[in-house]
Amino acid sequence: MMQLYFGREDWIQQAVFALRRSVFVDEQGIAPELEFDQKDQFCHYFLLAEGQVPIATIRYQSLDSQTIQPDRFCVAKNYRKQGIGRQLLAAYEQKAITDGFCWSVLSSEIAAIGFYQKCGYEILSPPFEEDGILCVKMGKNLC
Repeated sequence: MMQLYFGREDWIQQAVFALRRSVFVDEQGIAPELEFDQKDQFCHYFLLAEGQVPIATIRYQSLDSQTIQPDRFCVAKNYRKQGIGRQLLAAYEQKAITDGFCWSVLSSEIAAIGFYQKCGYEILSPPFEEDGILCVKMGKNLC
């Protein structure tokens, strides 16, 4: 059975970092020094796990008092295309609304634009490179 966790306890961070390493470093070839940054030690995370296996994660961080920035969002390869990402993003947005945020702004890989559009996000920028991957800024009004 899948369980959703939120926090920054060591065990959550270890599971989150293992999943991010698998998806971003091993699968996508992002350098570890770009994937893991100074924000990691201060941020809270959503972690969806099945038993001891990390399935999906998003880093919970804000840009300002009104804007949340979903970041480091990934789903384990064997669990993609099952609606898990959409459910996790919805939980993230619900927490953001509860915490008083009205906007969500994120960087989306070009390949993920369709996913975010289905979740209500709109493209806000032309393509740019981030960590060696072509991305666009996308946003959504949460209020």
